[in-house]
Amino acid sequence: MIRKLKPIPVSILDLVAVKEGQSNKEAFKDMVSLAQHAEKIGYNRYWLTEHHNSQTVISSATSILIGHVLEKTETIKVGSGGIMLPNHAPLVVAEQFGTLGTIYPNRLDLGLGRAPGTDMQTAHALRRTTQETSFSFPQDVVELQNYFKSLDQQGGVRAFPGVGVRVPIYILGSSTSSAELAARLGLPYVFAAHFAPQQFELAIQIYRNKFVPSMYLSEPYVMVCVNVIAADTNEEAKKLATSSDRFYLNVVSGKKDLLQPPIDSMDGHWNHLEENAVRGMSVYTFKGDQNAISTQLKSFLGAFHVDELMAVSYIYDQEARRRSYEILKQAVDQL
Repeated sequence: MIRKLKPIPVSILDLVAVKEGQSNKEAFKDMVSLAQHAEKIGYNRYWLTEHHNSQTVISSATSILIGHVLEKTETIKVGSGGIMLPNHAPLVVAEQFGTLGTIYPNRLDLGLGRAPGTDMQTAHALRRTTQETSFSFPQDVVELQNYFKSLDQQGGVRAFPGVGVRVPIYILGSSTSSAELAARLGLPYVFAAHFAPQQFELAIQIYRNKFVPSMYLSEPYVMVCVNVIAADTNEEAKKLATSSDRFYLNVVSGKKDLLQPPIDSMDGHWNHLEENAVRGMSVYTFKGDQNAISTQLKSFLGAFHVDELMAVSYIYDQEARRRSYEILKQAVDQL
């Protein structure tokens, strides 16, 4: 029996990639204008990542950027995709997000990740310890949750502001261990299929099967992040996608190039092994015109019960990037 599809919430993940020939300040302006456009056309959330020691993506001061986007928008939910908790003391995160949640009630999301979002040398510089803090991630999540509870549920150390502030928490992941944790804590689960698709199907199956209802969530809620390169024609989308291919080639080859303009063909820009590695990372990429995007959406949503779709687009031209998100939203609305 084929499950009847229906429109689902659609959101955006932004790494704040810096384009070739662009200043950091201009990249932040693009971030704000995209968030405002997303709000206007009906996107549900606008999330910002946390990366460090990278000139290509500059979302390092994530909570500051979230506050900036909240200030420049009115209704869209804004949050972290995510805060890499091993880099931060839970109390500091509670104070920062308690402050944001007080200023912007009911608009803030707190997505939490286990990875450092950088190399190990930089991770040490961030946390200033040799302790492997990723192993304490489950305990740190619970500690952070507790800081947002009511005053009568607090211990001797409290977050002001933070106590009693409603900040929804999401568990981010790209593996089955994160799925187990989200299920055990009864929290929404967000899978990073846009760059780590290997365990996607198994992870969401584990999450649903082992989910324990909590005070935060009564039933499983699955969000998945995918790549989207949409345009008015398939030919245009194919060309625009070369910027995304070169972005992922950076990851595979260790290059540190800024986001590059699109080119006619990737021939000569990668070898066979590099192409296979990039294709393996970006399996879940929706690419093409609106008809193509609709077809790919129906196939994906028919295969996986996803409650919300989150899209990331490495598109060089800002207007083409805005148009891509318009086409995706139209495709989702017409399911």
